[in-house]
Amino acid sequence: MGNGILGMSTGLGGSSLLHADSGEQVDFFIHGYTDTKFTLFGQDLYLTTTHISMIIVIATILVFAIFANRAIKKADPNKVPGPFLNVVELIVESLDGMVASSMGSKKAVRFRNYVGSLFIFILVCNLSGLLGLRPPTADYGVTFPLAIMTWVLIQFNGFKYQKFGKIKSLFEPIFLFFPMNLISEFSTPISMSLRLFGNILSGTVMMGLLYGLLPKVLTLIWPAALHAYLDVFSGAIQTYVFCMLTMCFVSDAIGEEA
Repeated sequence: MGNGILGMSTGLGGSSLLHADSGEQVDFFIHGYTDTKFTLFGQDLYLTTTHISMIIVIATILVFAIFANRAIKKADPNKVPGPFLNVVELIVESLDGMVASSMGSKKAVRFRNYVGSLFIFILVCNLSGLLGLRPPTADYGVTFPLAIMTWVLIQFNGFKYQKFGKIKSLFEPIFLFFPMNLISEFSTPISMSLRLFGNILSGTVMMGLLYGLLPKVLTLIWPAALHAYLDVFSGAIQTYVFCMLTMCFVSDAIGEEA
């Protein structure tokens, strides 16, 4: 078994993926959990801290989704819904309202599932630091594919609704602006992914330094305030920003579609 992300001891059983005790060597690299490697298309692949965190995050979302699905199926429309079903309805209504307020009710119907899934996944990833995990979004290998998916969605809808106008817009207002407009198009996934990655990684680094430098006794109480800001507040803000940019770019690509 390899070391954890911050020079921790082995595995999930006895230690966190994020925190280091005072006096231990602190580092912020992604480490493998086993010396076993898998070869795919000529590339060596390892099971890393990011994979472990991703598995836990995805499993958490799937378990919640299964219970939510069962609660909805068993719900009696003539009875007052229970607390869990109220939470599920609140989440769905909040996400639907967020998409509708940004994209309009007509466009929201088509994109609320994607934006809602994106919001939940990124938020749970960002909040996973509260469990001592290394947030998957602190790995650029996670944020960049998310941004690429959004970019593909933007380009697809741009060509679908604007058709030739999508190409024409690259030469506006004059032909000389074509290089800058082209760079702007391809820089979208890079800027979106780097914004999310940089903000989450900076919080991971700050908390890692804090736990690595302070005596263990002090880390039990004082860092809670920083967790509330770096994991909860900042994590929620970055999730909202990423999804808001997604909705704005997609809506702009569609244009004033009737």
